[in-house]
Amino acid sequence: MFTIAALYHFTRFDDPAAIKPALATLCEAEGVKGTLLLAQEGINGTIAGPRAGIDAVLAHIRSLPGCADLEWKESTASDAPFRKMKVRLKREIVTMGQPDVDPRARVGHYVDPAEWNALIRDPEVAVIDTRNDYEVAIGTFEGAIDPKTESFGAFPAWWEANKARFHNKKIAMFCTGGIRCEKSTNYLLGQGVEDVYHLKGGILKYLEDVPAEDSTWQGECFVFDGRVSVGHGLEEGPHLLCHACRRPILPEDQKRAEYEHGVSCHHCIDETSEDDKRRFRERQKQIELAKARGTEHL
Repeated sequence: MFTIAALYHFTRFDDPAAIKPALATLCEAEGVKGTLLLAQEGINGTIAGPRAGIDAVLAHIRSLPGCADLEWKESTASDAPFRKMKVRLKREIVTMGQPDVDPRARVGHYVDPAEWNALIRDPEVAVIDTRNDYEVAIGTFEGAIDPKTESFGAFPAWWEANKARFHNKKIAMFCTGGIRCEKSTNYLLGQGVEDVYHLKGGILKYLEDVPAEDSTWQGECFVFDGRVSVGHGLEEGPHLLCHACRRPILPEDQKRAEYEHGVSCHHCIDETSEDDKRRFRERQKQIELAKARGTEHL
């Protein structure tokens, strides 16, 4: 059984590059895999491994400057959710492209999962899903607005084009684990929106805490690991991943004419050229050869 820890923390790292080597070495030594992003604004990522290994890495992160009160969300998986460990340096730990946004200064009102249903059922509240379009496609909250953005960096432009719709409304936002809402609520406050709320702990905490019979969540929640999606109780969902476009698909989608393993699905069949598809087929061939040899394809 693998323990999965999803985490983020906004703090000031004067030299993120100096933090990277020891963190990467510890993850490798403890058999922990996944992705951790480091930037001057903090740390973000999801890791998986044995219980003792996850505990060791979390203890190390908590020892970093300003990270003593790090919070994270845990779940489990029977199969390894990640194939390798990546510790990367970034300009932002979640890319919004707004240099004046600083969640350490202020954010919207946190709303516990137990209080979320009452908030979003209020007719004076507009509920906005801040995730990417392919995430929203497989699940969201009842009545939530889908901005249909392809990346989080597109949210400010969407807001600018649509803000008149929300005049005199309270704004409630949510995302997978909470990190995107830390930035989006700070952004809206900076835009003069007075009543801004967000789901504490994100969808993952809601699905963990709120029983299915009391839930206003519809569908599954996309996650950025090998499980692809989770449902209530953080049980692994039915979705698979198209390894060409990285979008979630259902098992029955593999029977569609557009599907070719590692090459295309019904989402992306028209988005790539024949040259792209030839490259994808060669890549898939090398992956399968590596698997037959019992090695990892790089």
